[in-house]
Amino acid sequence: MPPNLAPETATWYHAEVHPHCPALRAWLLARFPSLTDVDDLVQEALSRLLKARETGEIRSVRALLFTTARNLALDVVRRQKVVSFEPITDMADSSVLADEATDVVAIVSKQQELEILTQAIQSLPPRCRRIFTLRTAYGMTQKEIADHLGVSLSTVEKDMSRSVRQCATFFKDPDRG
Repeated sequence: MPPNLAPETATWYHAEVHPHCPALRAWLLARFPSLTDVDDLVQEALSRLLKARETGEIRSVRALLFTTARNLALDVVRRQKVVSFEPITDMADSSVLADEATDVVAIVSKQQELEILTQAIQSLPPRCRRIFTLRTAYGMTQKEIADHLGVSLSTVEKDMSRSVRQCATFFKDPDRG
């Protein structure tokens, strides 16, 4: 149950909302198997339901709860599809190629390293990938990332560590591709 609810709201929550939570979690897992944080999504849907109740009566708690959760899940899925990683630099357009004195072997090696890095980043779970990218590509602090994504600082720290470990493992794996 969400903390700090008025007694009347707490009674309503226990009677009208809480019984739907297990079914909502199961439905989300079945309908959106790519979701990594179903519990976070359920909490957000519950939060929005409580805010909606503040503005007026809710005729069908179950319908609003499931619709809200579905819309949140669709947003997450859309964001997962939008986040695609291309090579960090397009070597064909790079000024490095314009310099005729540049070693061709070094250029090819650098391009291969960038492609492997891109594959390693793409192999990360969606939230880890996003945190890793915000930290490394955009230079955001862990606190800024936590505020931006609406997650705890601890979550950002753990996911960043997990990302670095997974990328290191990816680089060590000779059968990665």
